[in-house]
Amino acid sequence: MIRLALRLTVAGGREALVRLTVIAAAVTVGVALLLSTLAAIGATRTQNDRNAWLNTGAEFTQSRNARAAGADPLWWLLRADHYDGGLIGRVDVAATGPNAPVPPGLPRLPGPGEYYASPALAELLRATPAGELADRYPGRRAGTIGRSALPGPDSLIVVVGHRPGELAGKEGARRVTTIETRSPSSCNGPNCDVAAGINAEGMALVLSVVALALIFPVLILTGTASRLAAARREQRFAAMRLVGATPGQVSLISTIESAVAAVAGTAAGFALWYALRPLVARADLTGTPFFTGDMSLGVVDVLGIAVGVPVAAAIAARVALRRVRVSPLGVTRRTTPRPPRAWRLIPLALGLGQLWWVIGRVPEGSSGQILAFVPGILLILVGIVLAGPWLTMAGARLLVRCTRRPALLVAGRRLADDPKAGFRAVSGLVLALCVTSTAVGIITAVVAESGVPEDNAAFGSSVVGDYERQFGAGPTRKPPAALPAATRSELVSVPGVHSVMVVRTNPLGIPDPAEPAPPKGERPILAGLVACAELARMPAHNDCPAGAEAAAIPPDFSRFGMQEDRAWPAVWPAVKISPQRLGSLPVSEIMVTTDGSTAAVERVRTLLTAAYPDELPPYTVAEDYAQRWGDIAGYRQLATVVIAISFPIAGCSLAVAVAGGLNERKRPFALLRLSGVPLRTLRRVVLLESAAPLLIVAALAIGMGFLTAQLFLQAQYGYSIRPPGAGYYGLTLAGIVVSLAVIASTLPLLRRITGPETARND
Repeated sequence: MIRLALRLTVAGGREALVRLTVIAAAVTVGVALLLSTLAAIGATRTQNDRNAWLNTGAEFTQSRNARAAGADPLWWLLRADHYDGGLIGRVDVAATGPNAPVPPGLPRLPGPGEYYASPALAELLRATPAGELADRYPGRRAGTIGRSALPGPDSLIVVVGHRPGELAGKEGARRVTTIETRSPSSCNGPNCDVAAGINAEGMALVLSVVALALIFPVLILTGTASRLAAARREQRFAAMRLVGATPGQVSLISTIESAVAAVAGTAAGFALWYALRPLVARADLTGTPFFTGDMSLGVVDVLGIAVGVPVAAAIAARVALRRVRVSPLGVTRRTTPRPPRAWRLIPLALGLGQLWWVIGRVPEGSSGQILAFVPGILLILVGIVLAGPWLTMAGARLLVRCTRRPALLVAGRRLADDPKAGFRAVSGLVLALCVTSTAVGIITAVVAESGVPEDNAAFGSSVVGDYERQFGAGPTRKPPAALPAATRSELVSVPGVHSVMVVRTNPLGIPDPAEPAPPKGERPILAGLVACAELARMPAHNDCPAGAEAAAIPPDFSRFGMQEDRAWPAVWPAVKISPQRLGSLPVSEIMVTTDGSTAAVERVRTLLTAAYPDELPPYTVAEDYAQRWGDIAGYRQLATVVIAISFPIAGCSLAVAVAGGLNERKRPFALLRLSGVPLRTLRRVVLLESAAPLLIVAALAIGMGFLTAQLFLQAQYGYSIRPPGAGYYGLTLAGIVVSLAVIASTLPLLRRITGPETARND
């Protein structure tokens, strides 16, 4: 029987060969994508592990205060620098002895006046004028940071050497005797935070989204391919039963036939994955691409796919032949399938109900929200798949009642009789639309709430030196001195700089006008003082009282709008202080407005770094917003990857399903054509049978996607959904148009497969 099964599989004529090729090709694509997803999940963990050393001395580490035997303390200061919107991890170190610990990727610690740079940063230093970047790191480059310390190939990291006295007492500097080796993903709990990388909850969320949004469509594609020509195969096996074949023999033949295609597709899938691995490594799941070598598979992954896919195909083949095993006449005497019931809407309702229940019940940022969101979204995705046939049936019955056109009547009747088959072809695309709508709805709302206001775009390109000492600074810290005249002159002379505003510390005890009055007995937050002439040149919130020379403003003026409970006055209160005294006061904040060009921003940043080397590196207002909402930037990257992959997968599923369905129905179509039905009518029937469920259920999927986004936003941030941009509508329209084009591309086959010979020979 095995020899007969192999002969029927590979020598069953052109039709069998085409069927085998198509199934193998679809399995190849599915396996390659599945392997890529599994490899990306592993690479994400590996990449996150390489951030461990950057968390040396972080709050979540338990070993930060442990004294390593024989180790000399090392002064350690991690700071965030930027270039052209990109993040530069800056680590300042100072050894107190010859046995100080050395970070990974370095042959030794840099001495005073030396630094090590990552390859990407070294290349950037070579390609950028010194005044825009290199002057921030005085001295010479001692070498390049090795790959073992880099999360990704484009990571920008610099380790700068100092004398111990230069770092001692600096805000944020710590004395450590060990370099952290634990992954950031070991940081767990509602209040857990890491200096670099993704903590356990963030990692769980990223991997869950990847699993739900990428593996789900791949499984649909593989399942669609395995059902290719199912009806034709049922008829052939039923004929074998009628001539004496036993159910076991038929099952064995079917299993071998499916396994051959699955094995061939699995082997080709591994080859395709290996060829595409460098391309997949560029996927920006976590904000930085992967090293190609990190895109590797474990033994369990390889064995699971190599064995699991053929086994799953064999099991699916046996399940598909249940009617043949019961009775061979069950195939030839086909009856209308049992219509889907309304219970199919229950999982969808349960998923929405679970997301609604989370609102206000689970603390923000806790692991309980992840446990609620992931099952809820999974229920919604499964619910759409289950509810799709019922909605297709309801829409088809309505279509039949409202029309008398032949094509609409035939298509409507066929969909109403077998809505599962009609919806199966478009299920992948429907899920892609749901996932896209959810991702776009969440990202659009959060970006709108957390980003720089659109009417203050110029405000976002301002460079800020933040030296305010009221929050988190020790009482012995002194504010930095007044801005040197030479530095101000250099700043003003930079091409692209519009104005310079210096916010001074407040010796007068004037409270911050943007903050509510504190409770009795508590110290008020003090305002910053600024010259009205400088404030007037700011792009936003720059009104002083008429005739005033100085005004009281928030000491962190650059963070306008980040605190929702602030009430910002239209005119800032005047302050009576002489210009001479105001100019001599220490600095709280410096804002330099620019035209937003890279050269202007980076030149200003470098000048402020040189003027105040002991302070935190300057940043732009837009970078400050982005850093505070850095997880959203990562999720935006993740959403882009998910959308870019899910739509092509859905298109492949649609093409396979439509082509397979057309081939299975060629005899009924041939009989209709012989009875006088015009070919153009048959083409309309084929188009309507696929387009109707697509349009009917797509509307539900898009609505469910936005509703899911609204429930997530309310539970996580307390926001409301915003209308998406034109890009979303263009993407959705393009997806539907391309899908209709895929369906239309199969219509020319009707003339060839519905000839008289089809009805006569079949």
